Amino acid sequence: MSDPQIQRNGAAGNGGGAVATLTKKDFTSDQEVRWCPGCGDYAILAIVQSFMPELGIEPDDTVFVSGIGCSGRFTYYMDTYGVHGIHGRAPALATGIATARPDLSVWVVTGDGDGLSIGGNHLIHALRRNVNMKILLFNNQIYGLTKGQYSPTSEEGKVTKSTPFGSVDHPFNPIALALGAEASFVARTVDNDRQHMTQILRQAAAHRGTAFIEIYQNCNVFNDGAFDAVREKPQGVHNQIRLEHGQPIVFDEGARCVRVGDNGRLEIAGVTETDPERIVVHDVHGRPSLAFALAHLSHRPIEPTCIGVFREVERPVFGEATIAQVASATERLGQGSVEKLLHSGDTWTVGAPA
Repeated sequence: MSDPQIQRNGAAGNGGGAVATLTKKDFTSDQEVRWCPGCGDYAILAIVQSFMPELGIEPDDTVFVSGIGCSGRFTYYMDTYGVHGIHGRAPALATGIATARPDLSVWVVTGDGDGLSIGGNHLIHALRRNVNMKILLFNNQIYGLTKGQYSPTSEEGKVTKSTPFGSVDHPFNPIALALGAEASFVARTVDNDRQHMTQILRQAAAHRGTAFIEIYQNCNVFNDGAFDAVREKPQGVHNQIRLEHGQPIVFDEGARCVRVGDNGRLEIAGVTETDPERIVVHDVHGRPSLAFALAHLSHRPIEPTCIGVFREVERPVFGEATIAQVASATERLGQGSVEKLLHSGDTWTVGAPA
C-alpha cells in the first residue's frame, strides 16, 4: 500500500517556494520501535503514521501526548512534537496545549490502565469540556507494561498476577463511559483492520472537539486472543456489527440484525424473522440513548459487538470559548490592563502603610 501524498508548501510556510510532499516517512521517527513482537501496537502505529499525511498538517504543527504504559512509547515513534507525561495525565496536558495553541493538531494516546484507572478523572473532564483533541485509547484488557495485572476493563473472574483467585471488579465499558461524559464523538475500531481504523481516524480528525476512539488491541503476551471473536476474520465476519450512519444495522453477511424488541430494548435476531420496520437504523446525530444501548449490546467482545462511530454531535469547543472570554475581557478593560483587571472587583488593603 503506497503512502498517501499531500502537497504542501516549503519549509518557509508562506505559500511560496518549492512544493514538497507529505508521506508516512515524515511522521516516522528514527527511534527503534520496542514493543513485544506481535503486539497490536505495531499495527496501530503503522496505520496512524500512514494516515497523518492525509490531514495535510505539518509534523511541526502536530503534537502527540501520552501517559504511562505500553502505549506511552507511541510519542517516541512519531516524528512530531511529543509529550510523554506521567501516569494518567495525558488528557490534562493535552488540554493545556490545545487551549493555548488552537492552531495545533493535538492527539492523545493512552491505554485502558493509564486512561481509565489513575487517569479516569482527567479523561472524563476532557470529554465533557469538548477540548479540540483526539484521544486514542488502546484497550487490551490488561496491564501489559507491568507484566500482566488486571486492568479496569478486565472481565470479572480474570485470573492474573494481581488477582490469583479471579477479579471481583466489574469492568468499565469505555464506550459507555465516554457517552456518559457526553463526549461529542465516540467510536470503536480494531487494531488489525487498516481500512476500518483509517476511516474512523478520518472521521475523528474532521470532528471539531474531543474525539474518543477505543481500539481493541491484542496483547499477545499477557492477554492473547481476548478479542479474537471480533478481531480475527473467520470469526469477525460473523461477530462484527459495523455501524454506518443512516444504514440499517445488519451484520453476519446479512443474516442477522439489531432490532427493537417487544420490551423496547435492542436485541439481536435473524433478518428473515424480523419485520424490516423493527430493524434499527443507525443515527450518530440522534438521541444518546441509542448509542448507549448499542454500547451495551455485548457484555464482552466474545459475542457480536459494535464497531464504528456510535455518536457524533456538535457542541461548543472548550478552547474557543476560553479565547472568546479573553477577547471579551481585553475589549472591556483595554489591552494589557492587568492592573485594572486585578483591581476591578472587591479589594482589601492589608496592614497599615509604612
